[in-house]
Amino acid sequence: MRRTIAALVIAFCVALPRLALGFDVEEEQVFPAPSGAPTAPLRILSTTDTEIFAPLLDAFQADNPDVPIHYTVASTQEVYKALHDEGAAFDLAVSSAMDLQMKLANDGFALSHRSAPTQALPGWARWRDQLFAFAQEPVVMIASARAFDGPLPRTRSDLIRALRDRPEAFDGRIGTYDPNRSGAGYLFATQDARQSDTYWRLSEVMGGLSPRLYDTTGAMIADVQSGKLALAYNVLGSYAEAQLDPDGDARIVAFEDFTHVLLRTALIPRTAPNPDAAGAFVDFLLSGDGQRLIASETGLPPISEAALAADPYLRPIRLDPGLLVFVDPLKRQRFLNEWTAAVVQP
Repeated sequence: MRRTIAALVIAFCVALPRLALGFDVEEEQVFPAPSGAPTAPLRILSTTDTEIFAPLLDAFQADNPDVPIHYTVASTQEVYKALHDEGAAFDLAVSSAMDLQMKLANDGFALSHRSAPTQALPGWARWRDQLFAFAQEPVVMIASARAFDGPLPRTRSDLIRALRDRPEAFDGRIGTYDPNRSGAGYLFATQDARQSDTYWRLSEVMGGLSPRLYDTTGAMIADVQSGKLALAYNVLGSYAEAQLDPDGDARIVAFEDFTHVLLRTALIPRTAPNPDAAGAFVDFLLSGDGQRLIASETGLPPISEAALAADPYLRPIRLDPGLLVFVDPLKRQRFLNEWTAAVVQP
């Protein structure tokens, strides 16, 4: 049973003034120690909604009943800002922005943690004993079947042709992330650009059709389901599978030219007051029980080399220094300028 007690949120904010810093918090909840005899709390800063992560927190506390958990949700950019710019005191940082997590680790903001579960990860799913992937999520398109005159596109080239052939069906009805505001959106856009020049052709075509720009996958999915959007490009497949009505019009499209696979990652910040509890939680996430629970209770796909091998168009975004290329401020601004010129057309 979940032990999330909303009334404790106020006490949490008062008791922990260091967390009341300049970054924007979306949600804060406390999971009290089930034993009633709490030790030092485990403070987690995360981009994953509490509702999704709660089964994992409950399961961890079942094995560690003296550990209260303070769970704070913020955007990818705000998680990075809290740790990199403000030195906020959290024990664990969980984020879908792999590039920002990699920069934190590369810049010395992460502690090392080495254990049997971390060493069992594939090489592409961990970095320097500091950054660990615990879920892999395809980045997909959500499309209204009714909006397309014929079969749904299977590649980005197919999508370009569909948009060019029937622009009136898609004008003002295309949704995608705004990489200026979304860390995940920036990661997806830069990885698309690295993978294929087709991305820029697609961006220009979408830009000529007055696309709508979003901060979150959930908002895009809702607008496709309502009919406001004909398609949403580059959304998290795990969220789509959880939210889409199986009897509805919206369909998930995993492109066959390539489909990026996001790795949701965790690191232990160097400011962690309780790094031992953080390491124990990382090991739990990566354990057999933790991975099975991720698959069955959260809707997030666990780390699986077999799943990637079964679908050759799935391309995991590797945890390696290549992620740092577009984090460089000058390269970032240059990319955003090019993206804006292509997508935000007068």
